[in-house]
Amino acid sequence: MQNETESYRIVGTPRFGGILVVADHASNRVPADIALGISSKLMDEHIAVDIGVAGIAERMCERPGMAALLGNVSRLVCDTNRTVEDPAAIPEASDGYAIPGNVGIDRAARLARFHHPFHDALTTLLNKAPPQLTLILHSFTPQMATRPEETRPWHCGVLYDKDPRGARIATRLFEAEGLIVGDQEPYSGKVYNAAIERHVESEGRPYLYLEIRQDLIADAAGQAQWAERLIRVCNQVALEIE
Repeated sequence: MQNETESYRIVGTPRFGGILVVADHASNRVPADIALGISSKLMDEHIAVDIGVAGIAERMCERPGMAALLGNVSRLVCDTNRTVEDPAAIPEASDGYAIPGNVGIDRAARLARFHHPFHDALTTLLNKAPPQLTLILHSFTPQMATRPEETRPWHCGVLYDKDPRGARIATRLFEAEGLIVGDQEPYSGKVYNAAIERHVESEGRPYLYLEIRQDLIADAAGQAQWAERLIRVCNQVALEIE
C-alpha cells in the first residue's frame, strides 16, 4: 500500500496491537482539476477541513506503535465520513454556503476516485495490522454560521452507535482532567456513523470516536497538548476496553 495517494496518506508504521488514528477530514486540499467555485478563504474554515486534527495525528505518530490514516482532500471534494448513498458525501452546500462546483458532476466518478480508495485503505490497515484501538478523530467548530444562537461548551465530544465502551472509559478519563465532555454531542454517532458502522462496530473492533473543539487545537501548542492527552487516554482505553 502506498503511503500517500490523492485520496489518503499514512503516517507512522501500523503495528499489530497498536493504535490507529483515522482522520477523514485532515486536509483542505483541492486537486487542480476540481473547481469548487467558492472563496479561497472558506477553505481554511470548518466546512472544508477539521482544523487541528492532522497536527494531532502527526504528533501522536511520533510515538512507537501509533499510525494514522489521514484524508488527503477536503471534505468539500469528498466526505469519506458519509456513506456513498448520502448526498452530503459530495456536498452541494455546507453550513449555509453553496458549493456550485459540486452541482451536476459525475458523482460516481468522484466517489470512485476518493471515497472508495480511502475506505479500501482503512480496511487493509485494519486487517493486516489489527490495532488494539482505533481512534476516529474529528474536530468541531465552536459556532455554526447557520446556528449563531447555539452554544457549544464542550471541550470534546464522544460519539458511538451500538458500542459505547470506548466512549464511556474516555469520558471518565477526560473528566478527571477537568474537561467538559459531550455524550453524543455536538453530533451523534448514530447519525454520523459511516466509519464506525463499516469498519469497527460491524467487526467488533474496539474504538474511540472523538470530536475536539477547534479553537482548542487551532495552533501548534494546542495540538501538542491534545496529542499528549490522547496518547495517555488511548493507551488507557486500550487497556481497559478488553
